Amino acid sequence: MILDSPLVKKEGKILRCNACNHRCMITEGHAGICGIRSNDNGKFNLSVYGRPCAIWIDPIEKKPLYHFLPGSKSFSIGTFGCNFGCDFCQNSDISQAPKEARQRDPKRWREYFEKMLENLQELPPKGAVETALANKCKSISYTYNEPTIFTEYAMDIMDEAKKRKSNLKHVYVTNGYETDECWDLLKGKLDAANIDLKSFNSIKFAKKTGMWVEVTTLLIPDKNDNPDELRQAAEFLAGIDKEMPWHITSFHPEYKMLDTKATPPESMIKAREIGLDAGLKHIYLGNLQGTYSNYETTICPKCKKTAINREGFSLIENNIIDGKCRFCKYKIKGIW
Repeated sequence: MILDSPLVKKEGKILRCNACNHRCMITEGHAGICGIRSNDNGKFNLSVYGRPCAIWIDPIEKKPLYHFLPGSKSFSIGTFGCNFGCDFCQNSDISQAPKEARQRDPKRWREYFEKMLENLQELPPKGAVETALANKCKSISYTYNEPTIFTEYAMDIMDEAKKRKSNLKHVYVTNGYETDECWDLLKGKLDAANIDLKSFNSIKFAKKTGMWVEVTTLLIPDKNDNPDELRQAAEFLAGIDKEMPWHITSFHPEYKMLDTKATPPESMIKAREIGLDAGLKHIYLGNLQGTYSNYETTICPKCKKTAINREGFSLIENNIIDGKCRFCKYKIKGIW
């Protein structure tokens, strides 16, 4: 869809995209790194607008967000494309679709990609809000691929939800590579974000906007499981907010890293200990099962009793009442 966007500036025949920090200079007939933000005769075309390729109703814990409307459902949408090309991507079939099309046919890839989009069911902003409300969701999550690249579509959904006075909350699950301009646009519209730890500045910036922030680290053997690196990361997070949740998730072989071994539980537990030593109060281990499920429990920082007991993405017990621990009345940070 051809759009006017405050994130895209025209410089002669070139479009400068300021959605993410790649700040692509897009010439006529071409797209940015993400593959979905293009220059069509000097006009900005967001090719995935109103055409998500992934639509699902998820528990909010799957984002993962543990201190944001726990136990609620989130209407979740994602599109083709991404501004990153991570070898370990769990959703590479959609995030890397434009890149795969480009590699398959460098000259006619956009024609091939447009045909893929034509086969998708349309979901305009009004339809997204109506579907979320009809399914009794408390939020809409922009997820599965990188939402930064379809921010204009997401913001129109946010505006539609506000117009209907729906009380729907809005969530970004993001790699954190947004520009300051993008974060500024989202201020007051976006309620929560789960940000990959790879983007330190975005974590600071998002916190300053007032939205609820949780952080995720995918722990990959021999890549980012060095104790010194983990200690630096933990100290950085603790320096911002010791009660900001840190999700450490286990890597499983995906996409171009099928020969890399899964993260040993021992490495996950060690990373958690490093975080606790740095002063962090809420550290959760994801993608572990069975005897390790207790690492998904929320513990009250004051009385140390179980505030929320989880099993997978389900709540077993919730002892937070009006944002406070039922046992000692300590106010636990979050959106409850």
